[in-house]
Amino acid sequence: MGILEEAAGAFAAVEGAKKLDPNAGILTEGIAAVAGFEGTEAITNFIDKKKEESEPQQG
Repeated sequence: MGILEEAAGAFAAVEGAKKLDPNAGILTEGIAAVAGFEGTEAITNFIDKKKEESEPQQG
C-alpha cells in the first residue's frame, strides 16, 4: 500500500466531514483525516489478508 492510497482516504474523509458539517473546525477535519488515513490502511490490510487466505497453498 502506498502513501497515495492513504492520502486519498484522508482527503475523502475530510471532504465527507465538510459535507456533514459545513462549519467543521480544524480539529474535526484533523480527526477525519487521521480516521481516513487509518481506515484506508485497515481496509487494505484486510483485503491483502483475504487474498492470501484464498490462494491455494503450494507444497
